Formats: sequence, C-alpha cells, structure tokens
Amino acid sequence: QVQLVESGGGLAQAGGSLNLSCAASGRMFTLYNMGWFRVPPGKEREFVAAISASGGNTLYPDSMKGRLTISRDNAEKTVYLQMNSLKPEDTAVYYCAASTGRLLLGSYRHYSWWGQGTQVTVSS
Repeated sequence: QVQLVESGGGLAQAGGSLNLSCAASGRMFTLYNMGWFRVPPGKEREFVAAISASGGNTLYPDSMKGRLTISRDNAEKTVYLQMNSLKPEDTAVYYCAASTGRLLLGSYRHYSWWGQGTQVTVSS
C-alpha cells in the first residue's frame, strides 16, 4: 500500500510553467508504475502521463507530448510532472496514482492508489 500527496499546483499564466510533485510513503514505491491524471472542470478524468517503476519508460497521450515531462526520484519516493507552455485548457485538478501492473498503461482502471489532487489554474 502507498499514500500519495501532490503539491505544486496553483495559478499560472498561459505560456508559463509549473512543476507538480507527488510524494509517496511506503516501502514498495520502487515497484510501482506511476501516473498523472487530471479532471478539468465539468469533464471526465484524463490521462496525462505515466512512468515505469524504474523510470526507464514513459507514456504520454499524443495531446500532451512535447509540453509535459514525467520523472521520478526513487530515492526520494517522488514523482514529478513538469508542465510547460501552459494553456487555459490545462486547468484541472491533477492527481497522481500508483499501479502494481506490469504494463505501463494510461487507463485509470489500472491504478490502485490515488492522491488527493492539486488544483492547477491557468489564466489567459
């Protein structure tokens, strides 16, 4: 089991950057694939990025490629999401999640543990 706490959200201007963090507790962090998801206002949950347990593989939806970078520091039990060239449509609550699955996937159904979320608001 793992507990996840996101931070780093806030208000940003369009074109700016934010770096979200997700701190994990528990001894098994290095075994988990990690993902970031978001819930925009009035919309469904969206997959944002995922990273394998070792950090060697990453996965992004096509719409996110080039603007977002997911990374992790297993020694610090932390996952990061660097977001650049922010757009107003990036406004959402961002969640990190952990998966024990073998495959690196973008479906939220494969993630068992979730953080409480951090709000990102991008103004135009």
